[in-house]
Amino acid sequence: MIKFRYLLIIIIVALLYNSCDLEQIPQDTTSKVAVFGSEKGLQLYSYSFYDFLPSANNIHTADGMSDYAARRGAPAFLMEGAYSPTSNDDTSASGNDVVALGSDRNWGWGHLRNFNFFIQNCTNENIPKNVRNHYIGLARFFRAFFYFEKVKRYGDVPWIDKALDVEDPDLYKGRDPRTFVMDKVLEDLNFACENITVTSEVTRSLVTKWAAYALKARVCLFEGTFRKYHTELGLQQTANSWLTEAANASKYIMDNSGFKLYTGSGTDMSYRQLFISKAPVTDEIIMAVVYDGTLAVTHAANWYYTSTTTGVRFNFIRTFINTYLNLDGTPFTNNPDYKTMLFYDEVKGRDKRLKQTIRLGDYQRLNNNIPFKVAPDMLYSYTGYQPIKWTLDDIYIDTRDLNYNAASIFRFAEVLLNYAEAKAELGTFTDQDWAVTIGALRRRAGITGGLTMKPTSIDPYLQKNYFPDISDPVILEIRRERGIELAMEGLRFYDLMRWKRGELLEMVWNGMYVPALDTPLDLNQDGKLDVVFYKNALPGTPPYPAIPVNEIYGGKPNPYRLSNDSYGEITWLNNIKRKWEDKKYYYPIPENDRLTNPNLTQNPGW
Repeated sequence: MIKFRYLLIIIIVALLYNSCDLEQIPQDTTSKVAVFGSEKGLQLYSYSFYDFLPSANNIHTADGMSDYAARRGAPAFLMEGAYSPTSNDDTSASGNDVVALGSDRNWGWGHLRNFNFFIQNCTNENIPKNVRNHYIGLARFFRAFFYFEKVKRYGDVPWIDKALDVEDPDLYKGRDPRTFVMDKVLEDLNFACENITVTSEVTRSLVTKWAAYALKARVCLFEGTFRKYHTELGLQQTANSWLTEAANASKYIMDNSGFKLYTGSGTDMSYRQLFISKAPVTDEIIMAVVYDGTLAVTHAANWYYTSTTTGVRFNFIRTFINTYLNLDGTPFTNNPDYKTMLFYDEVKGRDKRLKQTIRLGDYQRLNNNIPFKVAPDMLYSYTGYQPIKWTLDDIYIDTRDLNYNAASIFRFAEVLLNYAEAKAELGTFTDQDWAVTIGALRRRAGITGGLTMKPTSIDPYLQKNYFPDISDPVILEIRRERGIELAMEGLRFYDLMRWKRGELLEMVWNGMYVPALDTPLDLNQDGKLDVVFYKNALPGTPPYPAIPVNEIYGGKPNPYRLSNDSYGEITWLNNIKRKWEDKKYYYPIPENDRLTNPNLTQNPGW
């Protein structure tokens, strides 16, 4: 929902609740009848819930700490001894840390009182029960979303289901077990799914029944797989019930919603249209955050992904790029020469999502509405795999936060992936399931092979580099597909957490293959040289980036290296050690909050 729509609502609702913290004094200075005595009042109040949702900047930067992202600096969370319970736990969506989606992220609790206050007071019997339950369903949708973010990050958290008074002892209650909290989350989601009545909403900016089912599928898949793979919890026997809920919620959307994969742009760029369109693509987008440049309601994707000074200079690593299949459906890494292929050769004949996710040879931008061909910008890109998924193609928009493209929160492709993974984890995934989920996604991507039958053999590259403990080729391929289809949509970090694959965050930040020093490269074969890598001083100053790969540069260790010294893959910042520890499957409870509330226990290892 566009932010300006909140202004009137915030004025009204601010009188009804205080949203800064659990410990603050509630202020009920406006008659509740004015809000809770009519359907219009309930509708106006419900708009305040949406301020919890993520912004586009939250979404498109949230993968800044993931296994496929090389970046300006190593995240403090991954550096040994650099993150503690006293670290700032309210980081912005800058990619410097993983943030929970929504403005009430991390250990903040402000929005919870708003949801609970509404649920408690939506009791006026002059309003039909189904109307009241619709709006209570909205509040419980947001409460479930709120608590899902808390449990993902911290595990056990206090469950609060009432608007607390200043003297309420529950202000200082301890943490409830995740099993209790997640059961409550599921209760909220079931109520939302059953009682939200809106099924068609053209702007895609409001919660509908389908958004409730989509959140339920996401939550249940997370919890089911987390319990399955985190055996230390002793909850494996409960995993299948959550996976069944995930599969059923996904299937309900597939069978009843009318949503489908968008293929209607008339080009082979339909996938990217989902991320650069001003209005959400209604075929596939279930819910989105909407922007409008004419109203100065914008975000900063271009600024973040094209500037050398803004953001963290997110780039994909080569290990991940290698997972994109050939158009015939075979693994790219089956080619015995894949390790030494030059950039312009390795990206040919691949899954068409690749050229809709990073700059390839035929990528064009606009300068004063005149198109021009551009290669990866090596002043920005550490690896050569420069993202374009969320960026608009007009260089004017690069200059500041001028993006007006909508950012999806839920889309049908994720529903298909949630269904596929849940069914595969349950051991009930069929060839027909494959055809309507993974096969359908790959068909849109231009892949021609392996669309109707689930795989029977393992891709050794995928297993070795990503999931050595997985021997089921179906689960491996679903995880491949999820990584590619949902790249940069803010889901990857917690996918790794639920699969118990935090070690992947130590992956080498590698880039494109460089055959020799002092030899300029034309990355997109347009006849213009784009970059040169060198050790010793170059004769003159070239009109393109010159990247030094000396072991020491400027008196300091050089973060740029080639894997074989004078040739090989680019490696970036591997002189800075990233260290995964299992305690990092949960964030620490902030120390200041534990001082305020001594009943809060700390997560193990912190």
